[in-house]
Amino acid sequence: MISRREFLQASLATSAVYGASGFGNWSRLAAQQALTQDQLLQFDDFGNLTLIHITDIHAQLKPIWFREPEWNIGVGDAKGVPPHVVGRAFQEMFNITPASPEAYALTYEDFAALGRTYGRMGGMDRVATVVKAIRAARPESLLLDGGDTWHGSMTSYLTKGQDMVNVMNALGTDAMTSHWEWTLGTERVKEIVDGLPFPFLGANIFDAEWDEPAFEPYKIFDRAGLRVAVIGQAFPYMPIANPKWMFPEYSFGIREERMQEVVDEVRAEGVDLVVCLSHNGFDVDRKMASRVTGIDVILTGHTHDAIPEPVLVGQTILIASGSHGKFVSRVDLDVQDGKMMGFRHKLIPIFSDVIAPDPEMAGLIENERAPFKAELEEKIGTTESLLYRRGNFQGTWDDLICDAVRAERDTQIALSPGVRWGASLLPGDAITREDIHNVTSMTYGQVYRSEMTGETLKTVLEDVADNIFNPDPYYQQGGDMVRVGGMGFACDVSKSIGNRISDMVLLDSGEAIDPAKSYTVGGWASVNEGTEGPQIWDVVEAHIRKLGTVRLDPNPSVKVAGI
Repeated sequence: MISRREFLQASLATSAVYGASGFGNWSRLAAQQALTQDQLLQFDDFGNLTLIHITDIHAQLKPIWFREPEWNIGVGDAKGVPPHVVGRAFQEMFNITPASPEAYALTYEDFAALGRTYGRMGGMDRVATVVKAIRAARPESLLLDGGDTWHGSMTSYLTKGQDMVNVMNALGTDAMTSHWEWTLGTERVKEIVDGLPFPFLGANIFDAEWDEPAFEPYKIFDRAGLRVAVIGQAFPYMPIANPKWMFPEYSFGIREERMQEVVDEVRAEGVDLVVCLSHNGFDVDRKMASRVTGIDVILTGHTHDAIPEPVLVGQTILIASGSHGKFVSRVDLDVQDGKMMGFRHKLIPIFSDVIAPDPEMAGLIENERAPFKAELEEKIGTTESLLYRRGNFQGTWDDLICDAVRAERDTQIALSPGVRWGASLLPGDAITREDIHNVTSMTYGQVYRSEMTGETLKTVLEDVADNIFNPDPYYQQGGDMVRVGGMGFACDVSKSIGNRISDMVLLDSGEAIDPAKSYTVGGWASVNEGTEGPQIWDVVEAHIRKLGTVRLDPNPSVKVAGI
């Protein structure tokens, strides 16, 4: 493991750009938990332009618990470098004091105990406070939304994303790109986009029939005496990772050559700065930055990484701003004669007990939630276990979901998608209907029941593992390994597709999975049109009501090698 100093020195050596980060100041100033809003927002203004970045909010209007991953395995050139460093190693790399506010916000270590100390994070009324404070200091700032905004909660599901649209409009967003937004379906997306007061950007979104650009690729802003091009890059793998039948009119893809063309186009128009607002995922953006010339800043999203220092690739800086409203990134840039000369950056943690809610936004949020308040807050059960999702292979929320599918649909095996969105709960917390929706809400949540052979099950696991652990980032679609209930297996991430998965076993009997034998399998989030079954949130709710109190034992069913 290289040190933080070595990492930064190696990065800076590749670039003439100089910069600094405000990371760490708030932790050192916060002895004995005496953290203040002024400390969190303290920033020495720099240069002539400020970017504000938020991404992957997943419709979380209120403060939440959100545990960072215990596993984030990197392969190939990404092995052992951010964001593929977690826990104590992450703390050591970035010189984070254990048990500090930074440690709680950025790592999983002692999460439950520190959560009780430092409180929930996020809340769009707190984000509004931060954005307004930055704009007060830098009136010509650009607020850019990296997508995955209109999806992920009970209210966003019931309003078809309108609650989040109203909130982001009120926040004063300047531009956005997209991913899960498309699971509302083409008609609803177009309806919303037509009413937005800011551009919905996607240079890589094409008309599927005519193979030509279908949305604005970029927007040029005149700010602080500069011309700033913001290029949108939507999630490239939409028709693979999500149901193609929901948006058949459009095709996506990384489209590296297209990105270079657009960068060249805006450079020819004489812009001073080129910003890529991306939902590619961090490793994809790191590769794209090494191959596409002329991008000054990539604001990256999708993989939910919160990295306290920018990562430099040549002359391009990559900014990763976390997810679920936990962080806001502020980036001050010094741009002179069409060239970025330097930067300052701060990843601002949104401690909800420290940052005062903005009254206007707080009122709007309560109004959006009011029609559903009783349903949202109804207590379904209690948990004695820490419930979380993030991690390459397992999470306790997904263990509970798999248990629910097996019990309620009477199957031997359960499959749950390795999505990275979803809030956590601490031991002793009530489980409300809203909590269940925070980890299940989507427009294709039907729980199917079917037969699969052992061979098919292995193929499914191999395909997902190749998506995550392919050494070429362009073949990675983000997300984590499919969660499995009722079956154990081993995964060697260092091997090639077809050879990573072994030792598949049916846990109830201990017998090896027979490739030729059929097993009853339940799952949800199928991309196939016409999937039938009850909604996943209803299945989970029924299961929790029967349990009353959730207790989950450690799950040793997955053995990981090759890391």
